[in-house]
Amino acid sequence: MTEPEVVNGVVDEALPNTLFQVKIESGERVLAYLAGKMRLHRIKVLVGDRVEVRLDPYGGRARIVRRT
Repeated sequence: MTEPEVVNGVVDEALPNTLFQVKIESGERVLAYLAGKMRLHRIKVLVGDRVEVRLDPYGGRARIVRRT
C-alpha cells in the first residue's frame, strides 16, 4: 500500500462539522476535515491558516494533519 500524498495549502473557507475548503499548491480546492489528533488536542484552524493536507488516493475528502 502506498503512502497518501501530503501537500501544503491555505484554508479558504470554514464549514460546519470541522470541514474546510483548502486551496492546495496546484491551485485546486479540496474538501478537508481535521485529523483525529488535531481534534483530540483541540488545535484550532482558522481561515487563512497554512496547513498540511493528506490527500485521499481515491479522490474523496482530504485530511488536515498539521497547521504550519
